[in-house]
Amino acid sequence: MRRFPLGVFTPAFAPTLIAQPRLTLDYPAIARTLVGQLALKPGERVMSLVHPGIFDDLIPYIRYEVMRAGGVDLGVVEVLREPVPESFDAAVLQKGARESRAHYKAMFRDVDAAIMMPGATTAHPAYLAMQDWLKDDLSEHRGRRTVHFHWIENGSAYPIAGQPLPSRSAMDAQYQRALIETDYKTLADAERRFAAALREGEVHIRSPGGTDLRFRAGDRPANLQDGDASAARAAQGRVLVDKEVELPAGVVRVAPLEDTVGGVIAFPPSQWDGRPVEGLKLRFMKGRVVEITASSGRDAVEAEMQKAGPSTGSGQAPGRSFREFALGFNPLLAVPERAPWIPYYGYGAGVVRLSLGDNTELGGIVTGGYVRWNFFTDLTVTIGSTTWVRGGKLVM
Repeated sequence: MRRFPLGVFTPAFAPTLIAQPRLTLDYPAIARTLVGQLALKPGERVMSLVHPGIFDDLIPYIRYEVMRAGGVDLGVVEVLREPVPESFDAAVLQKGARESRAHYKAMFRDVDAAIMMPGATTAHPAYLAMQDWLKDDLSEHRGRRTVHFHWIENGSAYPIAGQPLPSRSAMDAQYQRALIETDYKTLADAERRFAAALREGEVHIRSPGGTDLRFRAGDRPANLQDGDASAARAAQGRVLVDKEVELPAGVVRVAPLEDTVGGVIAFPPSQWDGRPVEGLKLRFMKGRVVEITASSGRDAVEAEMQKAGPSTGSGQAPGRSFREFALGFNPLLAVPERAPWIPYYGYGAGVVRLSLGDNTELGGIVTGGYVRWNFFTDLTVTIGSTTWVRGGKLVM
């Protein structure tokens, strides 16, 4: 998963969290859940991609659970420890990454499943090599897949304007509970019902602040992050993210038909181009931003959209293009009533993500690489005559 905090990508966010005191995690239970969701068949080969020094104590339990489930434990592949020393030459690192990706792909030819551990990301050459296999397998309907176990290290926790994030131990506790205690069958049933509704009706999104947006998903594939990381599920995948399974789980994602996206998104206080923006409203027509208004910071919005660059083939500049709609379903990741914050990429029940940019991983046509996630906790979402979310609360 690409990781973009509310408003702007901030790489310094994760190390700050790592330094905070943390809960003593239940590593055996975490490992049982991660490997259990893979539903391994006898002889399936499993490896982990790890960042040195992060979640080291969990690795032996994962390897043991793979063996206990009848899988073949292939051990771990370490990504380069980050941040790298300042003396390292960026050109050398870039050349090394390009060359290693090709060799990693050859190494991973017979890997059936991989677990991306906290600290490892989709930008590391080892994961990109595994991802190359996932893309190759889509047309062949093979069951190769990866688990994205980002936890907090990869920047999954987002503050709400005016509210601090909770302590590291509190976030660890909520994530652990969501991972281990989620009723995955109930979650999957709810997500399937919503995905079916998306195929049939027009989506209407409103807020007290002025959001009034409509779109249709049509036959676009809805990505269900319900925690099912089995080979059978992966073999049915239609788009890349169907083979990249998030744990904790709990969101439905879709790239709407671009020409159907129209209306207004009203934003809470946010950051664009690293600067504060207040009272922002974006007006869309046929999936493209046609008007920008703000009480302050409009120039920052324009600057970020310009820096996002031109499209590489779709005819739509990514910074001004609607990317995706996502709705969280997991009650164990819901925004807390007191000391509110947004857990795990907005996978909590009732949280809505309205993104801008490249949506090819979801089956859309907008290219260019730029992605911006925007989170909303007070929206009402209706499909046809059925209300699924009212004022940020999941009601269906």
